[in-house]
Amino acid sequence: MGLFDIFRSKKISEGITDPAGHLLTITDVIAPSVVEISPRNINLGGVSARVFYTISYPRTLTDGWLQPVTNLERELDISIFIHPINTADMLKKLQKKVAEVQSQISIKAERGEVRDPQLEAAYQNIEDMRDRLQQSEERIFDVGLYICLYGTDEAALNIAENDLKGLLDSRLIYVKPGYFEQEKGMQSIVPLASDGLLVHNKFNSSPLSSFFPFTSFDLTSDTGIMYGINRHNSSLVIFDRFSLTNYNSVTFATSGAGKSYALKLEILRSLMFGTEVIVLDPEREYEYLAEATGGRFFNISLSSDHHINPFDLPAPQADENPKDVLRSHVIELIGLFRLMLGGLSPEEETIVDLAINETYALKDITGDADFAGQEPPLLSDFEMVLAGMEGSASLISRLQKYTSGTWSGFMNQPTNVDINQKFVVFSLRDMEDELKTIAMYIVTNFIWSAVRRRLTKRLLVIDEAWWMMKSEDTASFLFSLAKRGRKYYLGIATITQDVDDFLRSPYGVPMITNSSLQLLMKQSPTAIDNIQKTFNLTDEEKYLLLESGVGEGIFFAGLKHIAIKIEASYTEDQIITSDPSQLLQIRKSRDELRASRG
Repeated sequence: MGLFDIFRSKKISEGITDPAGHLLTITDVIAPSVVEISPRNINLGGVSARVFYTISYPRTLTDGWLQPVTNLERELDISIFIHPINTADMLKKLQKKVAEVQSQISIKAERGEVRDPQLEAAYQNIEDMRDRLQQSEERIFDVGLYICLYGTDEAALNIAENDLKGLLDSRLIYVKPGYFEQEKGMQSIVPLASDGLLVHNKFNSSPLSSFFPFTSFDLTSDTGIMYGINRHNSSLVIFDRFSLTNYNSVTFATSGAGKSYALKLEILRSLMFGTEVIVLDPEREYEYLAEATGGRFFNISLSSDHHINPFDLPAPQADENPKDVLRSHVIELIGLFRLMLGGLSPEEETIVDLAINETYALKDITGDADFAGQEPPLLSDFEMVLAGMEGSASLISRLQKYTSGTWSGFMNQPTNVDINQKFVVFSLRDMEDELKTIAMYIVTNFIWSAVRRRLTKRLLVIDEAWWMMKSEDTASFLFSLAKRGRKYYLGIATITQDVDDFLRSPYGVPMITNSSLQLLMKQSPTAIDNIQKTFNLTDEEKYLLLESGVGEGIFFAGLKHIAIKIEASYTEDQIITSDPSQLLQIRKSRDELRASRG
């Protein structure tokens, strides 16, 4: 039974008793079951704590100096006690201090000693403070700053203490644990407004204002696009992903939380700043966006008129050896065939490797000469080469469905897709689920080849990236893009709602660590613990994600992260919305407009 249940069930006036019949007070109800006090620590019901007090400060304090402590990734409590000092009493003390300093200065002058700059500076400071106090511009306070760290045991507390002291020592602020005073320290920390330690330093109003602890990270930069509104302080979140160490991002959210909406908004705003964007769209959500912005939309399916030949080769750059380019593409093709043929034995992999090289040789494509401009072979050419090799019968029988069977329409024809556009969308909605992972691999490989031909700022968006994380070959290829993309000015933006499937892959966490931007939106209770562990979230951030509304979440950029709200203008919303009711209304309006023009 909880505390509030107890008070609901019995009136306080009637008295609350324990099972033995003893009268309980409120203190008995809320107090920990066990308290163990040692010289340096205090244990509260199995949780160890250590209270520190501040003993020294530098001559000047900058605004927000306490912010690193409040943002320390440790469980801690901070208490600040501010005791006003009577101005009249302080003026008397300062007057006495001025007389002492003047006396010391006079004595040194009479003795003919060299003047002491410290004494003269002290004299000027005291006089200045007297003037301010006399004119009510300042007040003096006794200030006690107490910090309590929590941990599972003493070893954890020692590590936390080193982190805390490392932060404060660098700012010339020194703290000490309350030896033999942990009980008084805990009384000072809990919200009882009781200053038990009474360890104070004197501050006037100006430096005392720097103690104000309620600060938040700001993610407003001079360049980039607007991602949303900072929910901490309502400032604009403006950031340029291409200013970070890498240009990649990951977005995790449940269905309907607004993840695709957020990425569409980023695409729309990035296009206005000259970024080229390519999208792998598994649900045909980006078609209207492509139409509205003058982009190209390719519907990839078995019956589509758009084809991509997996044997296409990227043209070697000036600083690349054709032999290395060919070898790299052969390795990627082996991964594709491993995916298409349901795995390869070591013997089969050797046969496929030899057959691929021989297939390219048929078209005079070898690593000994520049093959730029050469017509690449087709999948049927590869099948023909396999037919002349011993031990390839099983490979041919598994390959025929892609060369002459039901699935031959998509990949056994020359490429007729041009992606030299500002905005290109590949829709895979109409591709059979069995082929969707294969199609994403082929399309991504084709995009990678095109990216390497021409250096320009690009963003590749892979929606529902968990499809590619299902297979080790596709996940490995995606991870290689994330690592190598920076060299070609390419950012990879992956979006997924199946967090567990994404993280289950051996390349899931490496993909996150190789992404300088991360956006976490509303999460399901089943996935939140995995998310909390992966992103090292506090319990407060965990509950924020569970309770977030549509378009709300946590935005990570480098070492900073803030709570964000995705905001779009009315015009942007009409272009990027995925709400079925809005889409029906938009289509109805477009049909009516076309009918009126007709």
